[in-house]
Amino acid sequence: MAGHMWESDSVAYVTPRGAGESDAWSQELENQQRRGTQRIVDVRELEPPPSIAAALRLKAGETAVVRRRIMYLDDQPVELTDSYYPAAIARGTGLAEARKIPGGAVTLVADLGFAISEVSEDVTVDMPTPAVREALHLDEGEPVLVLTRTSTTSEQQPVEVSQMTMLRGHRLTYRTKVG
Repeated sequence: MAGHMWESDSVAYVTPRGAGESDAWSQELENQQRRGTQRIVDVRELEPPPSIAAALRLKAGETAVVRRRIMYLDDQPVELTDSYYPAAIARGTGLAEARKIPGGAVTLVADLGFAISEVSEDVTVDMPTPAVREALHLDEGEPVLVLTRTSTTSEQQPVEVSQMTMLRGHRLTYRTKVG
């Protein structure tokens, strides 16, 4: 997998796109003359795992809409992305449909009146389940990087939690202004 590294700017992924613009993933790779595509594996309403429910501040029994995708770089699977939205926001919208969203989900979320103003990210390294290992074509014993991004509005309302499971070769670069 050497050569499959890229720097990711999270801000691009939580900023709504203009009319006719492609999603941030496709745009980032197009700028590098690479091809980034995605396949929607599943879209459904469900009770999310406890950690996701807590991040979305859902009450017991409340549901979320999950969009499960496989991200490809030059036709090779490189990331599994599960994005969760409170069902109260997503139900009846394009977020709950198993199709691509023009400009990406963050654009639709903003159009629904939930502009993202703050993002928190948690990064861990883990051993993949057999299903993840198969989906990403990993060797036995090869770890994955798991990035969980929680996006909130200026009113501190969580609107999206995305869990991205990535194979080696990803580089995450963070910058913080001081003073």
